[in-house]
Amino acid sequence: MMQKVIWGVLSTANIATQKVIPALQRSQFCEVYAIASRNIGTAQRTAQALKIPKAFGSYQELLADPKIQAIYNPLPNHLHLPWTLKALEAGKHVLCEKPIGLDAGEAQALLIASQKYPHLKVMEAFMYRFHPQWQRAKQLVEEGEIGDIRVIDTIFSYYNVDPQDVRNQAAIGGGGLLDIGCYPISVSRWLYQAEPTTVQSWLEIDEQFGTDRLASAILTFPKGVAAFTVSTQLYPYQRVQIIGTMGRIEVEIPFNSPNDRACRIGLQREKHQEEIHFPACDQYTLQGDAFAQAILQGTPVPTPLEDALANMQAIDAVRAAATG
Repeated sequence: MMQKVIWGVLSTANIATQKVIPALQRSQFCEVYAIASRNIGTAQRTAQALKIPKAFGSYQELLADPKIQAIYNPLPNHLHLPWTLKALEAGKHVLCEKPIGLDAGEAQALLIASQKYPHLKVMEAFMYRFHPQWQRAKQLVEEGEIGDIRVIDTIFSYYNVDPQDVRNQAAIGGGGLLDIGCYPISVSRWLYQAEPTTVQSWLEIDEQFGTDRLASAILTFPKGVAAFTVSTQLYPYQRVQIIGTMGRIEVEIPFNSPNDRACRIGLQREKHQEEIHFPACDQYTLQGDAFAQAILQGTPVPTPLEDALANMQAIDAVRAAATG
C-alpha cells in the first residue's frame, strides 16, 4: 500500500471545505483524517459531509492527536502565525494558507521558530506554482522563448461587500493586498528570480471596512518591471501578461484555474502565435502531493519559508509606499 501523510485541518473555512480538502482526498500521498472547529457541531457536520473520520471541537485537541502528521491552516490571516507555531510545537508539519502572516515581522518570527524543528516541513500555500500552465510558462521564460522578460502585468479582482467576510475585516488582516495582491508579487519575484528594488503604489481604503479595496503598484526589478492592480470590489477578472524582448506569454486564468476543464496559455513571437492547452487538473491536489512527498522523502519543500518572508517584505514595501 502506498504510504500517505495523515492530515488534520484547522477550521471549516470555505477554502478548506470547498477546495483543499476535496483536492487532498483525491491525491496520491495524502489522507484527510480530521477537522476541527471552535464549534463541535460544525466540525461534526463538516466531517460527515466530507467523509472525514474524526471531528474536534477545538484546534488544540486536533493538534494533540498523535496520528496526525501534517496540518493545513486556512484560518483568517491573523491566526496564520500563532496556529502554525502551535502546530510546530505539537510536532506537526504545516501547509499554511497565504499570506504566511500579517507582515514581514511575523514571517521572520515563523522562519526563526521553524529552525528549532529542522525535521518538520512548513510551506506557504501558493498553489498556482504547481499547475502545469505555470510550470510551462516558467520553462518558456527560462529557455528564452520570449527573449528577456521586461514587463509582467497582472490584474486580479472579485466583488465582495459582505461585512461578515474575513476579507473585509481590517482588524484580522482583511483587504485586497494581503488576500490577492500577494499573487502578482509572488509571480513577479518567481519569474524574475529576484527581489524588487523600488516600489510605487496606491491604495484605496473602504470607508466602512477600513480595508484596501483597490490596490495598484509598480515594482522595479534589476531586469524589468512588474505592474499589478487588485481589487475586492470590481467585476471578477484575472490575467497575467509576460512580455519579453522577443515575444509574449498570456496566462488566461492564472490563479483560480478550474479543476474541471482545460486551461490554456498564449505564446506569441514575431511570426508565431499558438495556444498551449493543459488537461484539467487540480492545482490543490498537486500542491498537497508535492508537500506530502517532501515529508515522505525528507526533501526540501518546493517553496521554502525564505521565499514567504521575501514575499511579505515586498507586500510591506507596497503598503509603505502607499502610506509613507
